Amino acid sequence: MDKYSFLEVAALIGIFLVLFLALFLFTVKTKYKLRNRLLAFFLFTNAVDALKFLMRDFPVNFINLEAFRWSINYLVPASFYLYVLSVCFSNFRLKPKHLWHTIPFIAFNLYMAYGIYFEDRASKVSFINALSESPIMQFFHILFEVLFQVYFIASFLVIKKSKTIYLENYTNPDMSILNALYKITILYYILHFIVLIRWLVTFIFGMGEIRAWIVTLDGFAFLFCTCWYLFVALTKPEFFRGVNSDLKPIKEVIPKQKTNPLTVEEKNKEIQFLKDFMVEEEPYLDSSLTIQDLSEQVKIPVKDLSTLINLYMDKHFFDFVNEYRIEKAMQILKDPSQKELTVLEILYQVGFNSKSSFNTSFKKYTGKTPTDFKKQAL
Repeated sequence: MDKYSFLEVAALIGIFLVLFLALFLFTVKTKYKLRNRLLAFFLFTNAVDALKFLMRDFPVNFINLEAFRWSINYLVPASFYLYVLSVCFSNFRLKPKHLWHTIPFIAFNLYMAYGIYFEDRASKVSFINALSESPIMQFFHILFEVLFQVYFIASFLVIKKSKTIYLENYTNPDMSILNALYKITILYYILHFIVLIRWLVTFIFGMGEIRAWIVTLDGFAFLFCTCWYLFVALTKPEFFRGVNSDLKPIKEVIPKQKTNPLTVEEKNKEIQFLKDFMVEEEPYLDSSLTIQDLSEQVKIPVKDLSTLINLYMDKHFFDFVNEYRIEKAMQILKDPSQKELTVLEILYQVGFNSKSSFNTSFKKYTGKTPTDFKKQAL
């Protein structure tokens, strides 16, 4: 099998998998319709772009379709960014303002309408032959690269912000979900980097053997990226969740608040009150506890409670609550009368809902795994 046949086979498999997943996401009945459909659209645009791997020559009989395929690329980075927003924030909705993201796509198609869509074949071929020297086309190439960088950097920032909000407002956030999204973003970024190398090689060496091998690598990377996403989707069905986008990191909120300085004594009293409440009432045993829930219980406004924990105590809400859970787990592990309890039973009993999250927090707090701690304690 030569490299062209390998490329075509890899592309066919990748395109089939992508379209199959996109169809499933678009038709599956779920409350997460928007994010599924945004992902389906993003995968579809990737499949359309991957059709280039099946072309050994320029499709002279389908010039209009090929030109339209070029224009689809201007929707790829924007659709991925909107998808990231929909995953990270549960209340994300598409609004008329999001139509601004389609402007590059519309502008490119207007340019294609001028030179290709409504012209005869001879004029189309002449226009395409002159594209490499066209300042307008060079502008669109640069525009695409700028858009890609802006959207993917914005995606990284959204994921980072979402992680911060999780830690400041929730006690059992599965960070592996956001970490998976972060890895997928990096993977697509690397895939684009291969495209940049292909452009550079084409510019320096032309349409030669080196470029052909890089195109083959690009096709294999597309297949690998698709299989990776399928792997994530199958192993993390809970991937489609999010936080409320109205929530802000506490450092963004505090500067906007009116200054209401507390004395050291007052702050210490509030902190001590909060600690006593945690010990006596044990609200941390609720695995779904959020900072809003705790705020209602201690009768402290959410912003004030978040400020007290995240700034004055210098802890994320996640760490603050889990320390009490770990302390409770340590008491149970050291209790001879409860030695029959398994680690799994204990973690659910103290408010965790994930074994990996419990093990990570326990080792971070004690320096030991729960199993090792139990062996030494009994």
